[in-house]
This record gives sequence, C-alpha cells and structure tokens, in this order.
Amino acid sequence: MDGPGNNIPEYGVGELAGAIKRTLEGAFQRVRVRGELTEVKPYPSGHIYLSLKDENAKIESVVWKSAVSRLGLKPENGLEVIATGRVSTYGDRSKYQLIIEKLEYAGEGALLARIERLRLALLKEGLFDVERKRRFPLLPEVIGVVTSERGAVIQDIRTTLARRFPRRLILWPVPVQGEGAAEKIAAAINGFSALKPGGPVPRPDVLIVARGGGSLEDLMAFNEEVVIRAAAECTIPLISAVGHETDTTLIDFASDRRAPTPTAAAELAVPSRVELAADIAQRGSRIAQRIAALLRESRLHLHRAERGLPDLPAMVNQLRQRLDDRGERLRVALPGFVQAKRQEVARLGAHLRHPREAIAAGRSAVGTLDHRMGAAWARALAKRQGAPALARLSPAPVLGLIRERAAKVEGLAARLEAVSYNAVLARGFALVQGAGGQTITAAAEVTPGAKLTLTFQDGQVAATAAPPKLVQGTLF
Repeated sequence: MDGPGNNIPEYGVGELAGAIKRTLEGAFQRVRVRGELTEVKPYPSGHIYLSLKDENAKIESVVWKSAVSRLGLKPENGLEVIATGRVSTYGDRSKYQLIIEKLEYAGEGALLARIERLRLALLKEGLFDVERKRRFPLLPEVIGVVTSERGAVIQDIRTTLARRFPRRLILWPVPVQGEGAAEKIAAAINGFSALKPGGPVPRPDVLIVARGGGSLEDLMAFNEEVVIRAAAECTIPLISAVGHETDTTLIDFASDRRAPTPTAAAELAVPSRVELAADIAQRGSRIAQRIAALLRESRLHLHRAERGLPDLPAMVNQLRQRLDDRGERLRVALPGFVQAKRQEVARLGAHLRHPREAIAAGRSAVGTLDHRMGAAWARALAKRQGAPALARLSPAPVLGLIRERAAKVEGLAARLEAVSYNAVLARGFALVQGAGGQTITAAAEVTPGAKLTLTFQDGQVAATAAPPKLVQGTLF
C-alpha cells in the first residue's frame, strides 16, 4: 500500500536496464576514447570483443562483424588507439560497454611503438638478415611494379626507365593506404613471385614496391606484418621505394635493396645506357692496352730466348753431313769387311790338312800301333814259359778295342769327307783363288789379266783372267 513518501516509481528489471541504456546512449551519442587495447578476442561469429584501459580504469568494448572491415586498423593487444563509437549497456550482465565503429592510432608515438615491437619480433626471426638479400641482374628484361595505377609514382618510374635504359614494365595496381591495402600489397608481391618462367605473363627479373610520400598513418600499410613477410619470402629481387628519403618503413628492412624515392628505385633497377656504353668502351680500351702490353712482353721474352738457343739449322746441317759421311763410310767399309773376312778364311783354310791326309795319317798311326802290338805280343808269347800268368792273357780284348777305335776313326773320316769342299770339287766344281791365295766368289772381283789359281779334285791349274766378251747380247 502506498504511504507517505512512497512516490518513487517502480521499475521492472528489464525496464530499469532499458532506461539506463537509453540514458547512456542519449547522454553519450558518439564518443572518442583513448586507451590501450587489451583482451582482444575475435569470435567465430565475426565479432571482436576487447577492452580499453588506461592507468585509472577499463571499459569493455565490442566491434560488431559489420564494422570490422571499416575499423581502419587491426586490433592488437598493447596497441594505444583512439576508439570512436557509442556507449551502450548489456542488460544480461548489468554492464556497460563501448560499441566501437572506428579505431585510430593514438598519435605517432603509439604507431612508432607498435612498429618497433613488430620490427624487433621480425628481426629475431631473421627476416632482416643480410644473408637473405638476393643479387640483382645487371640488365633485367622485365621489371614488375607494385603501386597505385594513379598518381605520379608509376609515371616517374616509366620516365626514368625510358631515360636510362628502356625495359618492359608490368604494373600490378594496388591501393597504397587505407583499409585492406596491406593485404592487397602482399597479394601482389606473392602473385609476382608465383609466376613461372616462360608462362603467359612474363616473370619479372626485378620487383619494385613503391608509393609517394605521406604521413606515418598513410605509410602504415608498408609496416604491416603481412607485407613484411611477403617481401621477405619473395623469390624475385625486390626494391622498396616507399615515401620520401627520410621515411622508413619495415618493408625497407625486408627488401633486398631500399631506394629513397620511386625514381631512385628505377635508377637502381637498370643501369644508364650512356654510362654503360662508356664503361664498356673504357673496359675495351683497357683490355686492348693490356693485350698489346702482353704481346710486347711475349715478343721480348721470345727474342731473349732466341738469343740463348743454339743455331738449330746449322746443327741439323752438321748432323746431316755427319750422317752422309757415316753412310758413305759404311757403304765402302762393308765390302772391305767382307773381303777381309774372306781373306782370313782363305788363310786359315790354307793351313788346314786335306781330309785324305788326316785319314791316311790316322790309318798309318793305327797300323804302326798294330804292328808294335803284334811285335809285343809275339815277344810275350816267346816268354810265356817264364811268365805263366802272362801266358794266360788273351789278345781278344785288345783286338776288340783296336777294332772299335778303328771303326770310330772311319766314321769321323766319312763325316769329315762329307763336309769337305773336296766333295764339292768331286762333283765338277772348282775353287778360284787370287794371286794372294784369297778365295774369289764373284766375277766382279776379277780384273782382266789377273793371275788365278783353279783348284780341281785332283790338282791345281794356273790361269789368267781374260776381258769379258759379248756373246749374242750377253756379257761374259
């Protein structure tokens, strides 16, 4: 029952929660809250739940799935941001929360701190190591460019290539800032890297990732981890040319070479045609001078060696003369040597006994021995009365020995007679000897009027050589 003082309105729980919600949303229509992101947790539904905190308080927040693509940056723990949204309540748990529609980095200090943390993490992984840097070709055939198709960047690159050394250029257009720019830049780098040599789209020999100058927030796409990893894993030598000369992004550390401007990147990609021609001419001149110097040194060395060498033609001529002399001496000496050997054989043959004489002498010696033995035997028989033992001796063994020796002498005599030149003479041949007793075996050795001795089987005949005469066309 209502009593005095009971004019306080009565609410249901849901009504009170709704009234609080309307009050908060009415009092705080759109707010910008600065703080550090913490407890970031994406859900399978697509919503992202997180909290914003500072040194004094913490407020729970939520990013609806429909607003994730428009946030402006990817929520990460420890990132200091300015969140734009509206305050509302969650009646089921009696709590208020910030519904975030947009996130911004809370000044350059927060951006630089985030960039530094990412740099240190990637440095620890080795993505910035010098050993990963690739060599660039001297004169690439195809150059790939990842940048916006609008703006002065691509025009500066084209103009510089045309001025220095015209090359084929392939552009992969991408947004260079804003939501989703980092993912598209990384996709372009990976797309160029995945091209196969000889395919329908030429594979670049050098890749340039470039954009013009801007604020730190404008260049943040080139500080994202997805772009840095794509640059580090790219299989094509990559030049980063992001911002102006004083701007530095993390892609500069992962690329193979950094250029301060897009124009400078084009200058790094190709040599100057004029400078290259001048360098080639200079190198050609140096090579020609070096070759000429080497030829001069070689000629001088040959002249010095020539003075130390003997006169080879004279040596060859001298050896040829010596060879001719030895050949002539050999030609003359060989017949003389043969003639000398023939004379020596004739001289030795003159002292040899005729086989008949040796046989006769042997027979005479055997007869003498036989006669002496017979006489001795007769004397022994005469004395057999005084020597009974001797009387018992038989002459049979002695006679047998005599017969055996006689047979051996007869055999030797037959063999000696067979090999003797007398057997040849017995067949009608004659032995021709000169005045000095040398044996003559060729008609060319006989001079007309020379005194000759002709030995036949039964004796010798003196003869005089007559001059040759021609009989029926034959020289005799």
